[in-house]
Amino acid sequence: MPPGLPFQLNDYLELVDWSGRILRDDKKGAIPDHLPGILQRLDMDAKQFTYLAQNFEHPFKNLVGAAHHVRKACESIGLNWVHGIRHCETFFSSR
Repeated sequence: MPPGLPFQLNDYLELVDWSGRILRDDKKGAIPDHLPGILQRLDMDAKQFTYLAQNFEHPFKNLVGAAHHVRKACESIGLNWVHGIRHCETFFSSR
């Protein structure tokens, strides 16, 4: 059980995802029913997400995301290298 939350992280994320799928007239947007859960959409497991939530600034210094997107962004701004690209490959989908 993580400190601060009275339930497991997976349960909390499921609650947030479920809440986002509720449709109301006064709500600007909602998560469509056909979309998979949030961690599945991020292509991450709960352990990866927990690590990143607790240590986000350590492995990344500026660009974060799927490695192919980070490399494309580097090309567009003229960078040859970015700190944390290996972590991008580890934690984010490289599809």
